[in-house]
Amino acid sequence: MKIKDLFGQKKVTISCEIFPPKKDTAFSGIFETVDAIQSLGVDFISVTYGAGGSTSKKTVEVASYIQERHHLPALAHLTCCDSTKEDIRQRLADMKEREIENILALRGDKPKEYVPGPYTYAIDLIRDIKSQGDFCIGGACYPDGHVECEHKEDDIAFLKEKVEAGCDFLTTQMFFDNNVYYNFLYRVLAVGIQVPVIPGIMPVINARQVKRSAELSGTSLPPRFKAIADKFSDDPLAMEQAGIAYATEQIIDLVANGVKYIHLYTMNRPQTAAKIMENLSHILR
Repeated sequence: MKIKDLFGQKKVTISCEIFPPKKDTAFSGIFETVDAIQSLGVDFISVTYGAGGSTSKKTVEVASYIQERHHLPALAHLTCCDSTKEDIRQRLADMKEREIENILALRGDKPKEYVPGPYTYAIDLIRDIKSQGDFCIGGACYPDGHVECEHKEDDIAFLKEKVEAGCDFLTTQMFFDNNVYYNFLYRVLAVGIQVPVIPGIMPVINARQVKRSAELSGTSLPPRFKAIADKFSDDPLAMEQAGIAYATEQIIDLVANGVKYIHLYTMNRPQTAAKIMENLSHILR
């Protein structure tokens, strides 16, 4: 089933993201993670893709397991910045063979010794995916602005080009201030972007790790979030509880304001996603 067909329903669409481990010795555990997340009643599961294609085969294998075992749509990530045209052709052929029809098209992080190839931007990948199969294509977006783009207006213009090239929906990078997301929606609507923009919510369990990620990605951290992180970062259990409460409050506000899709960055912690879903059991369903 194509993910775009899930949108527009009366209920809120819930999705979770997982990542295949790089080490083969830890790989079997990912299926237990999938089983646990599926049991929460999510609408689809997103599977990440390692830098340089380091987990490309695992991504397809996990996505295939999600669909075959649980009959649930899987969103397979695909990055391209250090791929050749033949690499992408083979990976798309593999997805077709496994009947994976949903792809999140990403440029990916540039490796340290980056040599420019045929895919400079995600839009180049989107065009190739569109020309090589009947896929449902998702793209990434950045409510705080892309860290490599100096002006937000330019970032929105590039985003519009991605949508016009074939993106059926967009998923945001994590954010911790819902007003940032709402303002972003106004800006994209103003330029005619009308595809669903799914808010990506990160339950913060490791505050220091998130702070580092936020610095690298340009994600703003509101004072309320900083106060929570500063207070509880040295107490893992307290930080987990506070992080779950913060994410729950974000989602409640989003749903109350008419947002119809929620995406959870689970960090392969189904127990965290389960607690959030329990907190929202009546609100979401």
